[in-house]
Amino acid sequence: MSGGGRLRRRAVLKAAVSAALLAGMGSGAAVRGSGTASANPLWNAIFEKWVPEIFAPLPDPPEHTEAIVIGSGFGAAVTALRLAQAGVRNTVLERGSRWPNDPWREIFTGDDLPDGRGFWHRTSFTGVTKVPMPFADFGGVLDVTEYSGIDVWRAAAVGGGSIVFSGAMVAPPRHLFDALYGGIADFDELDRVYYPRVRDMLRLSTMPPDVYASQPFAHSRMWDQQVRAAGYTPLPNDSIFNWDVVRAELAGNSRPSATASRSNLGNSNGAKFDLNQNYLRYAEDTGRTGIYPGHRVDTIGQDGSGRYVVTVTKLSPAGQVLSTRTLTCDRLFLGAGSIGTSELLVRAQATGTLPRLNEHIGDGFGTNGDVVLARSVSELAGTGGGVPSASRIFDDTGLPLTLENWYVPGIPVETGAIASLGMVMDPTRARFGFDRAGNSVGLSWPKSAQDRVLAACKAVDSRIASKGGSSVDYSPIGYDANAVFTAHPLGGAVLGRAADANGRVHGHPGLYVMDGAGLPGSTATVNPSLTITALAERNIEAILRAGS
Repeated sequence: MSGGGRLRRRAVLKAAVSAALLAGMGSGAAVRGSGTASANPLWNAIFEKWVPEIFAPLPDPPEHTEAIVIGSGFGAAVTALRLAQAGVRNTVLERGSRWPNDPWREIFTGDDLPDGRGFWHRTSFTGVTKVPMPFADFGGVLDVTEYSGIDVWRAAAVGGGSIVFSGAMVAPPRHLFDALYGGIADFDELDRVYYPRVRDMLRLSTMPPDVYASQPFAHSRMWDQQVRAAGYTPLPNDSIFNWDVVRAELAGNSRPSATASRSNLGNSNGAKFDLNQNYLRYAEDTGRTGIYPGHRVDTIGQDGSGRYVVTVTKLSPAGQVLSTRTLTCDRLFLGAGSIGTSELLVRAQATGTLPRLNEHIGDGFGTNGDVVLARSVSELAGTGGGVPSASRIFDDTGLPLTLENWYVPGIPVETGAIASLGMVMDPTRARFGFDRAGNSVGLSWPKSAQDRVLAACKAVDSRIASKGGSSVDYSPIGYDANAVFTAHPLGGAVLGRAADANGRVHGHPGLYVMDGAGLPGSTATVNPSLTITALAERNIEAILRAGS
């Protein structure tokens, strides 16, 4: 059967099954961030038919490893590879599944009509259509964690954030970086050594002219045209996307994904050169790294001999508990992201399993100033659904901020809108706390902070709209349930406070923070992924050189 025939058959099957199952679920589906799974057997059977790879029996990690890496995102993947290359055997623990890629199969769901593959144990989500979309509980790739005042989008998959982000990897302005990171990291060193190392490893490049000129990226050209009319010079963004796969989509040689508004919930054809295709694969190729999906880390501690103790729950893709175990290691590297790493450390401090953690554990959380906006096109024309971001502008007339050309997610029809992702230099910070009654870690985010960053971005966007001939303000177009959200959570175990400048956690030798938890709430108006990865490269190099 041709690729087009397979797509039509899949679309018909999915529509029919969705209608039947959603009718059976009724309108009272609960909204849940995480918890005990209530799997739907019919949906599970369908998912197993579509993506059998994630249902294969999960291997068990060794009881003791020289090093354990918790998480598999940017910082964790760097750590695993560099440890392995230095001869250190390491175990990578990831709660989510390891998803394959295929040029024609629908490995991941879309956020226009998502199913359980999209979200980590939720049963409803409200998207840009402003209509709540129910689906069966499953271990999908995007965890929407709900706190007081803020919803946080984070990954739950092998490859971490590289699976669910829009691919832009940009270095911050030097003067803003120095204002935030002075005493922690030297911009010149990152710019000379570690940013180039990451760009080379991830094959980063700007959007080629032929892709930029194609129909799906009409919105990128219109965005650039409008910002130029307002007096800005658009700056090209480095991207992790594989342009040959994007070209295959344009030529009809692959299922549309990166050209069809799909990114937040994964790219089925591997259009993103995610960490499974580089750092993690290279680490496994050494024979010294084992990656274990379906293993959620619940607690961390230290025993009387000084070894680190990690309790893990082994989960099926549907969320059933398969086993619980205790693992040990000599050195423990935390790479579970700002939320995951902070939760583990805050709980360990509160419960006494890591009693020498200092007073800065839990501090410094920030949202990177995330805002989503949209304005109308200047003329009637198709805007397209190309995901890779072509360009950005910087403005410091108020709060320093970047507006980045974005796509309109989750809407498969023409909207006449072009979108921007704003990232503001916002000084607001929050602290993670432990609730003993609920045995949970949480935080509270002030509404005034989001009001301030939204106002700053809207002021710039309005100037662009007026100069560029845009007549309609669509903002905010972000997920209605997540009008206050971040896709870039940072902080909670900040370098230079909870840990030293290279991630060594104070009070517990052999314990390290290697991810966004170590960053002070912001990456100075740009996407955090490049800086997280570069700092991980710098820090693991220093740790290995020093021997601890």
